[in-house]
Amino acid sequence: MDARFNLFENEVAARFTKRFANAGLVIHQSSLPRSTQELVSLRASQINGCGWCIDLHTKEAAAAGESAVRLHLVAAWRESTVFTEAERAALALTEEGSRLADAHQGVSDETWEQVRKHYADDQVAALVCLVALINAANRLAVIVHQKGGSYEAGTFAAAAG
Repeated sequence: MDARFNLFENEVAARFTKRFANAGLVIHQSSLPRSTQELVSLRASQINGCGWCIDLHTKEAAAAGESAVRLHLVAAWRESTVFTEAERAALALTEEGSRLADAHQGVSDETWEQVRKHYADDQVAALVCLVALINAANRLAVIVHQKGGSYEAGTFAAAAG
């Protein structure tokens, strides 16, 4: 199935996505580790079934030096030994922040405590903003059926500039 609507060719959508990408640059330039940013974006995209974003974040992570083993194990991070405690906290926050309707409490106190234990204030801010931003990006792409498979690493950053 082809995309329902091309967000990159419509004037309103193109202006919006450029600003959206620029908001992402704030997070990208933060002190939150790049590997954590890509793992979080990949995990949220897996949860939301966003092929476009899975494609994008897998390729960006690989281009930034992330190992294939870790990328393959993101979906089963709880049953894996390749993630740090800090990354586990970020992935737990990602899951709970992405599945808000699945739990009456949203992000648990336990998860929040782990995030605060491992990340400085600016990193927490970047992490919270990233979870919100990637969930919004997933919704944009899923709504219009933007398909994964054709993304080339570096394309999104170039479009934001």
